[in-house]
Amino acid sequence: MAPRNKEQEAEVLQWISDVLGEKLPPGPYEDVLKDGVVLCKLINKMAPGSVKKIQERGTNFQLMENIQRFQAAIKKYGVPEEEIFQTADLFERRNIPQVTLCLYSLGRITQKHPEFNGPTLGPKMADKNERNFSDEQLRAHHGELNLQMGYNKGASQAGLGSFGNSRHM
Repeated sequence: MAPRNKEQEAEVLQWISDVLGEKLPPGPYEDVLKDGVVLCKLINKMAPGSVKKIQERGTNFQLMENIQRFQAAIKKYGVPEEEIFQTADLFERRNIPQVTLCLYSLGRITQKHPEFNGPTLGPKMADKNERNFSDEQLRAHHGELNLQMGYNKGASQAGLGSFGNSRHM
C-alpha cells in the first residue's frame, strides 16, 4: 500500500469543493468522504442524474450503498476499473491512497467530457497521435537489422570451455 500524501488529499478536497461550489464539512479527509454523500453529489454535478438516490443518514450498510452507487457511476463515466477503490478501502479506511488515486483519475477523465466545464484535477490527458507511413517507408525498414531481434555483431559462445564442466568453488 502506498503511503498517504496529505498534499494530494488536500488538493482533492479543494477540487471537490470547487466542483460542488460549496464548502465541505470540516474534518479529516477520510471522514469527509466516508459516508459517500459528498462523492455522490460530486458525480451528480459532473453527470446529472448519475446517482438517483443518496442516503444522507442511516445504517452503515445504507451509507456503504452510497459509495457503491458512486463507484458504478464513475465506471460508467469512464474511470478505468483498476483505478476504482473498493468500498472497504474508504468505509473501513483500509486503503485511503487508492481512494485518492481514484478521485485523481475521475478529475483527469473530466477532460474527455466536453459537457463538463468545471475544474480538472491532475495532469492533462494525452491526445491521440496517429501516424501513417507509406508502403515505401515501411519497406525501407525491413532492410535494417534490429537489435531486438538478437543481432549481436557476430559474438558467440564458441571457445567458452565451461559447458558440461562442474563449477569449482
